Amino acid sequence: MTEKKRYNIAVSGLNAIDSPGPGVPVIRGLREAESFDVRIIGLSYESLEPGLYMHELVDKSYQVPYPSAGTSALLERIRYIHAREGLDLIIPNFDAELLPFMKISAELESMGIKTFLPTYKQYEEREKFNLPAFGKKYDFHVPGSEAVHDAAGLKKAASRFEYPMVVKGKFYDANIAYNLEQAQTYFHKISAKWGLPVIIQEFVHGTEFNVVGLGDGHGNTIAAVPMRKQYITDKGKAWGGISISDRNMLDLTDRFISSTKWRGGFELELMKNKKGEFFIMEINPRIPAWVYLAVGAGQNIPEALVKLAMGIETEPFKTYAVGKMFIRYSWDMIVDLEEFQKISTFGEL
Repeated sequence: MTEKKRYNIAVSGLNAIDSPGPGVPVIRGLREAESFDVRIIGLSYESLEPGLYMHELVDKSYQVPYPSAGTSALLERIRYIHAREGLDLIIPNFDAELLPFMKISAELESMGIKTFLPTYKQYEEREKFNLPAFGKKYDFHVPGSEAVHDAAGLKKAASRFEYPMVVKGKFYDANIAYNLEQAQTYFHKISAKWGLPVIIQEFVHGTEFNVVGLGDGHGNTIAAVPMRKQYITDKGKAWGGISISDRNMLDLTDRFISSTKWRGGFELELMKNKKGEFFIMEINPRIPAWVYLAVGAGQNIPEALVKLAMGIETEPFKTYAVGKMFIRYSWDMIVDLEEFQKISTFGEL
């Protein structure tokens, strides 16, 4: 029997909290890969990210500088980690860190470290404030939206939208405002957390759906699984969902990938109005936190992403199981204070 290839893969997004990052479910998918074995190196930004202490999933962990520290600091840290771990691939899972990793991808490649990320053009044109132009270019239904940089701009933008309207951060967070006072409150809260611009978006009445997918960078759909949220937290995060069959959603996903030649994982946030039309509300340029539902439904997207990154021929998934549900739960891990001190003091665990 031929021994399976083993990859050293660094994964970020280990904050498995009430607004979870995708890291832990991505790692679970990698652990279940049939075509290769893995050693997982966790990349964390804070010492209390739960994934750091899940030793059955993460073999070794390192803290990395926040994206705001710049690409030089990030590259220096990755060089340090690579010298000790011999990284084959990095899978970043936060919106805010994608651009820094995209900027250093050539340097990483020269070090023998693969990534499989969207191009800068793909990342830029699906930005929330560029969504109207994206919809017009590729002929998708999208809500009206406008980028706002200050309180005066917010007031002007609000006068052009009907209430309720949605106030969104450029990376995360979205709140529905029913009047100007609420919009101003959300504007200041979101801008303080995620910076400017803040996006004002038309509110579309309908039913929300999501699609997790993977494109090969040449216009081909490697994976796509649609989901309907069954339980939503007060932060708008899915705490339960079910895989569904909808040919229109899959066709829309195929058209998104073929028209943009999308490279890497993504999530489409969709709203279906009363006419049955699907509006693209957001395009998240990375694997979402509910990706393990796709794994459970028969499409191991993390495994397929690794194969694409490594240049291995990857056949598209043709089917998935409909009616599979995911239900999140929380539990208390007991860890030694010594572990927390190690990651906090030395940046390694």
